[in-house]
Amino acid sequence: MSSPSKRREMDVMKLMMSDYTVETINDGLSEFNVEFHGPKESLYEGGVWKVRVELPDAYPFKSPSIGFVNKIFHPNVDELSGSVCLDVINQNWSPMFDLLNVFEVFLPQLLLYPNASDPLNGDAASLMMKDKKLYDQKVKEYCERYAKKENITNSTADDESEDEEDISEEEERQSSDDEIPGHADP
Repeated sequence: MSSPSKRREMDVMKLMMSDYTVETINDGLSEFNVEFHGPKESLYEGGVWKVRVELPDAYPFKSPSIGFVNKIFHPNVDELSGSVCLDVINQNWSPMFDLLNVFEVFLPQLLLYPNASDPLNGDAASLMMKDKKLYDQKVKEYCERYAKKENITNSTADDESEDEEDISEEEERQSSDDEIPGHADP
């Protein structure tokens, strides 16, 4: 007799015993983050993402919720929430699939073969269809900026500190231009 909770435990353990780094949230098996590397020979190669997984109570009969925590530029990933638009997860999920399928097949396929005709990120889809070279460049820029190992340790803090650095650099440039008047030249 196999219950959904036993299957959940088995699938999470299989993922933990594989090559993936899994970080549980609140010491449970229903929410966790997985370190995911971009597939070889793709625009995302070399990128490292933290992917949040939430397993519903009815898992494996109901699909997991999957989302990228750090930013990724892709037509089928919402840039703000990180939500993934992938039929096999959202509409065609089957209890035959497990979490290893998600990370070894479904997500790599999504990154290798984006579908611009069913976008969550309209800007990425539009750019991909209109100017593939510029799209490729922007994907690589996002990988360089947001998809490094150091970005996944504390992604939100990293994003905020980068923004603060940009702001402080801007303030330095402005303050050097606006010296206090009244200093006489010798």
